[in-house]
Order: sequence, then structure tokens, then C-alpha cells
Amino acid sequence: MRVRVPATILLLAVPAMFHAQVPVKPTPKMTPKTSTAAEIQKSAIIIDTHADTPQRFVDDHFNLGDPLNGGNLNLDSIHKGNLGAEFFSIWVEPSIYKGQYARRTLELIDSVKQQVAKYPDQISFVTTPEGIELAHRSHKFAALMGIEGGHSIENSIPLLRQYYDLGVRYMTLTWSNSLDWADSSGDITDTSIPHTKEGLTEFGKDVVYEMNRLGMMIDISHVADRTFYRTLVITRAPVIASHSGARALCDAPRNMTDDMLRAVANSGGPNSKGGVVQVNFFSGFVSQAYRDADKAQEPEVKKAIVAAKEKAKAEGRQFTYSEEEKIQRSYMDRIPRPPLSMLIDHIDHIAKVAGVDHVGLGSDFDGVSGQLPEGLNSPADLPKITQALLDRGYSAEDCRKILGGNLLRVFREVEAVSKELQAESRPRITDKQPFDKPQK
Repeated sequence: MRVRVPATILLLAVPAMFHAQVPVKPTPKMTPKTSTAAEIQKSAIIIDTHADTPQRFVDDHFNLGDPLNGGNLNLDSIHKGNLGAEFFSIWVEPSIYKGQYARRTLELIDSVKQQVAKYPDQISFVTTPEGIELAHRSHKFAALMGIEGGHSIENSIPLLRQYYDLGVRYMTLTWSNSLDWADSSGDITDTSIPHTKEGLTEFGKDVVYEMNRLGMMIDISHVADRTFYRTLVITRAPVIASHSGARALCDAPRNMTDDMLRAVANSGGPNSKGGVVQVNFFSGFVSQAYRDADKAQEPEVKKAIVAAKEKAKAEGRQFTYSEEEKIQRSYMDRIPRPPLSMLIDHIDHIAKVAGVDHVGLGSDFDGVSGQLPEGLNSPADLPKITQALLDRGYSAEDCRKILGGNLLRVFREVEAVSKELQAESRPRITDKQPFDKPQK
């Protein structure tokens, strides 16, 4: 028997049958949008861990709102390059200010805070990772501080604590001069200078522990190799190298061997995500050819500086580091600057050896007599680094890590370790330990 199908049903079925017979076009694959250097630069929190501008604040009465006038860093260049945060270096020249280390340190700290007070609408004084992020959201520049050279604490743990309270958030254990308690790469081969047996004395170990307890990042740029390894054995938190390069590319004692790069990446204990190496922009740490040329004229430079010091003394005035820097620059300007690609080589090398999570930027702006790679003169030129990284195949995410994300991660972990240690009641290394006490 035939069943009669209502016309309305047939009319409804026709479109369905027609649709079933027509092949469905495959959905086109969506190509992920590639971020441009400008987009990355705008969205990233860019952190530089080393600028010596405080010397200019104090000695030259320079303000961040002024034109550069031969320097590297000011507010205009900061805004152009979207630099989000800068660790201003609190560095005391050890020979000029001998006997006045703490005083000069405090003057430099004050100079940074005075700049914040002059430009409160543009600068925030910051001491935490959250502070950096808040400044970024508020479209302000975050000013932080790091001491370069443990001689600033004058062998005093209480003074170290006071510097922390004033806002200092890292300390380079040594500058180019060895201390009673730690050895420097700058004079480790000089037999006329006394050095430690293991790289750190017992007091030096106390300094490392107290920095861990306070939440102050330990900076191993400048230290001798044995001090580096001894520090990494003792520290409970990951370390940073605030301004160092790769020794495999430029054989400067200030740069780090591949083994050292890997050690930084593994610093901080079994549960740590590791430290970070912030790459120095100084041509003498980037290019071996530049370094060799600079060393060749070193005796002439030293002679000129000694003559200038004697002249200042005869005139009854203090010889400043600013004067010394101008003499150094007059000689360094004779040497051709290396190409920017050589700086990127250092970033690339460290990323390959230690991992992309363990490299960042530590420019040394205003501390290298203007001797930066070609085309890199101020924070305004930082986008060139981002573009160069993209050109070498780095992803947008990796660029953001290198530009500042890695440093933020380490900063957070250092603070977390601090909270753990402050909950403990462990005596200092130089104090008598419980097992040393006579048994009753």
C-alpha cells in the first residue's frame, strides 16, 4: 500500500536533502596573528637591571627631565622605548670615596628618591614585583635601586638591613675590588691583594644568608669565579647577574662561562625555577675586538686619570667620578663600536645554553662612557632589540620573558624565600651553632 506524503512535509524535506548532497567546504585554517615588535614593546613590562645614572644626579646635577646631553637615560627616552622599570645602580667608586662609602651610598640613594619627588606624575618609587606591575598599569615608570659593590655595607650586617629598609632590592656582592669577605673578578689575579680561601669568608656567608632573609636579590656580576660557585652553594634563593655577558663570545672575567650560565639557571634549590642573567650592553663585554683595543690603550688612560687627580688635588678640590668618566670616554670614542647583532648574539647564546627563562636585559646605561653597540644609545632604541629577537625566531612570549618577565619571576621567588626564612629561627653562621655549645 502506498502512503501519501503531505506536500508540506515534502517541502520541508527538500532543503535538507539538497544540503546533504552538496559537499561542505572545509573551514579554512586560521593563521595565528603574528605580533609585531611594536605590539610586544607596548604590552611587555620592560625591566632593565642596571643604570649608573645616579652618578649624574649627584655629580652633574642632572635631572631625568633634562635632555640627554651625552648620557643614555632620561624620561623622554624612557617613554619612547616604553621602559617600564629601571634598577638604578648605587655604586661608590672605591678609591675616590675611600672612608666615605656609607655616606656616598646614602647620597646616591637620596638622589634617586629626589628624582621621584621631582616627577611624581611620571615616576613611581617601587620595591616589589607588584609595585612594578602597578606602575605599568598606571602608565608610570618604576624606579628601583640596587647596590653595586658590597663595600657599601662597610662590613656591617645592620647597615645592609638599613639599605634594604631604604628600598635597595639587590646587591652585587663585589664590584671590581675584592673585599675582606668576597673576591672580585676585577683583581683576582693581583697577588698584592689579599683574597679569601673559598671565595667567601664566614662573614660573607652571613651576608648571603641575610640577603636571602631580607628578600634582597643576590647579584653575582663582578665576583670571582670561586666566589660565584661558593655563593650558589649557600644561597636559598635564585641569583641574578644584573649586567653580565657570555664569556664564550667575549673573554672578559666579568662575563660568565657556559657552566656558570647553567649554574645560574639552576640556582635557588631543588624547588626553584632558577635565576637570570641580565645581558650587559657595554661594547667591551660584547665584542672581543673592542675589548682588545680598549685594553691596548689602558696604560695611557690610567696615566691621564692620575694626572687629572693630581691637578684636582693641587687645586684643593674633590676629583669626581664624572671627571674620570669623561677622560675614559675620550679614549674609548676612538674605538669603533660593534654592531647591535653582537649584543643579540649574547642574548641568543645565553638563551640556548641556560634556557630562554634565564636571560634578560642589564644595559649599564650611563656607566660605560657611551660605549654601546651601534644604533643603541638610549632606552628609545630598545625596540631594536625586540625586532632583532623576532628576526631570529623568538616568539612574542619569549620576547616578553627576556624583556622583563624572567626578572619578575626571580624577584617573586626571592620574596617567597624571604618569608620562609623569616619564619625560621636559624642563627647566623658566625654565631655559635646549637651543636657547638658545651653539653651540660
